[in-house]
Amino acid sequence: MGELNDILQRLAPSLGPLSGEPTPLDGGITNRNFRVTLGGIDYVVRLPGKDTALLGIVREAEREASDTASRLGIAPAVAAVLKDCLVTRFITCRSVSSPEIAQRAEEIARALRRFHDSAVRLPADFWVPDLLRDYEAIIRRRGGEPPAGYSMLVTVAARIGAALAPGSRRPCHNDLLAGNIIRANDDGRVMIVDWEYAAMGDPRFDLGNLSINNGFGDADDERLLIAYYGEPPSVGRRAALKLMRVLSDAREAAWGVLQGEISELQFDFAGYAQKHLERLRAAATRPQFEEWLVSAGE
Repeated sequence: MGELNDILQRLAPSLGPLSGEPTPLDGGITNRNFRVTLGGIDYVVRLPGKDTALLGIVREAEREASDTASRLGIAPAVAAVLKDCLVTRFITCRSVSSPEIAQRAEEIARALRRFHDSAVRLPADFWVPDLLRDYEAIIRRRGGEPPAGYSMLVTVAARIGAALAPGSRRPCHNDLLAGNIIRANDDGRVMIVDWEYAAMGDPRFDLGNLSINNGFGDADDERLLIAYYGEPPSVGRRAALKLMRVLSDAREAAWGVLQGEISELQFDFAGYAQKHLERLRAAATRPQFEEWLVSAGE
């Protein structure tokens, strides 16, 4: 707790003195988060994990994205930024289950569209085929060897990247797990937290990432696309969403592999990687996958 105590002392002049004891918040597998009361107001203090830059995280991009999202009303307000932490207002809220996220697909789609359409230009880029190559290079530099199946991730991701018509790069969240979506107790609105992977990328990845991580069915995907684009989706948009679901699993599998090499946290990263690798393999070997590759550029 020495590191946290030092940070709280540095925050006190601007946010006020500490009251009570910091409370660890569960749920993160990359960083450490604490609920603290400074100057009579509750905040969340976020301490980055070790070597998170190797995962493609750019902390300045996280800060700018968090600030932009809070001004759009879709994320908690940023209260302070230090070199070694990010402080946001604590929101009295409850977690949102994947089935509820699917039910609220339209609300989340509109929130994402507002962020994608914002003028912020984040100092980071995100594209899964590039990320997979970077992760593999890091693993090899550290004396490791990518597991069996990693080459398939690279091949599938490259095929998807080649099939998708390039779109304009927009600010994106890129990590829409159920744990990163909350529902505020005061007004019931859905908010998005944990912007550490935010970067300039393809907004369609956010849609696919949200869909696959929260078990959306075809009807949920249809509502998501209609709400996001404001019109019934074309065949090409439907296919692009399906491919982005697969690309999301490629990213998650590779992330698990790299975390297994660099993280000091007690978590089954190998099992996490294998789960997403198996789901990707199942999707990429279906006949529909080839149809999506053809249709995505339409």
